[in-house]
Amino acid sequence: MVVILEVMLSKMTLSERLPERNDPMQDREKTTVDNIRKSQTVSLSEALRHLVDSFGAETGTLHLLEEDGLLHLKALAGEFPPSVLAVMQKIPVGKGMAGLAVERALPVDACNIQTDSSGDVRPGAKATGMEGAIVVPIFDGARVIGALGIANRSERTFNQQEKNALIAAGSALVRGPGPIR
Repeated sequence: MVVILEVMLSKMTLSERLPERNDPMQDREKTTVDNIRKSQTVSLSEALRHLVDSFGAETGTLHLLEEDGLLHLKALAGEFPPSVLAVMQKIPVGKGMAGLAVERALPVDACNIQTDSSGDVRPGAKATGMEGAIVVPIFDGARVIGALGIANRSERTFNQQEKNALIAAGSALVRGPGPIR
């Protein structure tokens, strides 16, 4: 069962999370974070849905590391086949795109997961029917604490600015002023 977590996002400001930069992507990052702060308190799944929408994607997942050393699914957006939902409840670090993003502390992406031959994409990801996908690590300071993934039904290549915006948004989702419950 997916646990809907609440996160307080309303008191966060982008300047608290990101260094000042003079590039057009800064406005996109601000808009992305603003979109996930729609109300005083929103569920993590609702915030993820806003994030997915702001990137023009169809699906999204958020996993956090727990004491057992596994990534546990905490929120999702979009439709997933039941067989995929069962597999993605708990993911070992180092397995699949989410596990590799956490292990490497780097984004893992595929322009088309259906035809990817890198070895980073597991059969479960292919079963989603999605094509362009990315999973970024979620940081608490320098420590990786989870993974945020989004995907599109068509091929998509994510540029470095989008990757940076997703990393910032992932941290914003889990670092609200209140604790994640």
